[in-house]
Amino acid sequence: MTTFADLGLSPKLLKALEKTELKAPTPIQEQAIPQILKGRDLMGLAQTGTGKTAAFGLPLLHRLLDLTNPPGPRNIRALILAPTRELSLQIKDNFEIFTKGTHLKVLMVVGGQSLNRQSEALKRGADVLVATPGRLIDLIERGDVSLEKCGYLVLDEADHMLDMGFIHSLRRIAKHIPLKRQTLLFSATMPKDIEEVADTYLRDPVRVQVAPPGKPVERITQGVHFLPNGDKARQLEEYLKKHVGEQALVFCRTKHGSDKLNKILAGWGFRVGAIHGNRSQNQRDKILSEFKAGEVDVLVATDVAARGIDIPTVRHVYNYDMPNVPENYVHRIGRTARAGASGSSISFCSPAEMGELQAIEKVLKKPLPVVGGAPWAADIVAASPKPGQGRGRNGGGGAKPGHGRPQGAAKPAGRPQGKSGARPQGKPGQGKPAVQAPRPGGQSPRRKPANRPS
Repeated sequence: MTTFADLGLSPKLLKALEKTELKAPTPIQEQAIPQILKGRDLMGLAQTGTGKTAAFGLPLLHRLLDLTNPPGPRNIRALILAPTRELSLQIKDNFEIFTKGTHLKVLMVVGGQSLNRQSEALKRGADVLVATPGRLIDLIERGDVSLEKCGYLVLDEADHMLDMGFIHSLRRIAKHIPLKRQTLLFSATMPKDIEEVADTYLRDPVRVQVAPPGKPVERITQGVHFLPNGDKARQLEEYLKKHVGEQALVFCRTKHGSDKLNKILAGWGFRVGAIHGNRSQNQRDKILSEFKAGEVDVLVATDVAARGIDIPTVRHVYNYDMPNVPENYVHRIGRTARAGASGSSISFCSPAEMGELQAIEKVLKKPLPVVGGAPWAADIVAASPKPGQGRGRNGGGGAKPGHGRPQGAAKPAGRPQGKSGARPQGKPGQGKPAVQAPRPGGQSPRRKPANRPS
C-alpha cells in the first residue's frame, strides 16, 4: 500500500499528518501529489469528499517549505481561490493542520468579514492566501495585497466558480499574477467552460481523473420520492424521525424557503439550523460550528453549502427542492459518505420538478430508484407551475405542510390503491405514510410518463 512518505513529502508534513485521520493517500492524492511536486500544471477531476484539498495542499506546502525568507509586506506566495466562504474556511482549517510546527503562514479573506481586519492581517504578507474572488478584488483595488510574487495559483471547485459567475473576477485577478507560475485546477465536473479555463490559464497540464465527472460516490444510497410540494414537509419529518440521532443536510432552492422550513422543523421539535447567502458570516460560522459539534441535527441550506461542508457525521442528504443545475445534485449528495463512511440521499420531486429530475438522471446516465410515490404523468407535469412560480411559501411548498396538495394540482397517476380505494400513503398528519423500498438488485416499478426519456 502506498503511503504519504512514499510520495516524497517533507518530514515536517508527514509529522503533521500523523495527528490527522489521513493514514494513506486517496486515489486523487496518490496521482496528483507526485505531479505537483514535479512542478507540473495539473487539472484534477474528482468527486467531492475524495481528498482534493490534501491533493493540492500537501505538495504545494512541500514546495513552499523550501523558501525560508519571509514573503514581504502585503505579498503572498500562493493563492487558492474558492467559490464560497464555507469552502474557503474548510481549506484554511486543513492548511493550518498541515502547517503546524512549520514557519508557513496561512491567511483567509472572504466576504462578510471586516475588510480592515483582513487588510491589517495582510500587512506582513502570507505564504498561502485562501480567498473568495470578490473580496480578493476589493483588497487588490485598495492596495492591501500584492500578487506580483505569487508563484502558485489554485482554482478549487472551478466548475462551481463558473456557475456563480466568477469568470470575470478570475480574469481580473489573473492579470496581477506572474505568467511564470504553477497553476492547479480542481473540479468535480468537466463542462466545456472548464476546458476553456484550463486552456487559458494552465500550461501543458497533466490531467488526473479518479472517477467519471458527475458520478456520485458508490457508497451513497440514492432514491427519489414523488409527492406534491404541500406534502414535502411532513414527509421530511417522517424520514428524519426514522433516523433519530443521525445528522441530516436538507437542501432548498431559495433563502426564503430555507428559513420557512427551518421554522417548521423547529416547531416540530427538531434541533435545526439554516444557512444561506442572507445570513452573516458570523451566523453561518456559528450554525456550522453547532452542526459539527452535534448540537444541531438538521441543517437546512441553499446550494451555498453544497461545496463547503466537510462533516463526516452527515449521514443523510435530502433534496427538499430539486436543484435547477443538474451537476449541483452531485455536489449536494457529496456532503455525505465522506472519509470512507456511507450515506443516503433522498430527493423529493413534485410535478413541476420532473424536468430537473430528467436532467439529473441524464448526468448520472441512469434513473434514480423510486422510494415513494410514482412518476408524474405528462398532463400533470404540463399543468403544474414551473419551479420558482408560486414557490417560497411554507418552506418551498405551495400549500401549508400537512394540508394536502396545492389547490388545483391534479392527483398523481399510477399511485397504488388499497382495498377501499384509498391511497395508502394518506395525507400528512393522517397516519404514517408508507415508503416503498427499492427491490433488491433493482428499483421499484415505475410507470414511465409520455415525456420521460428511457
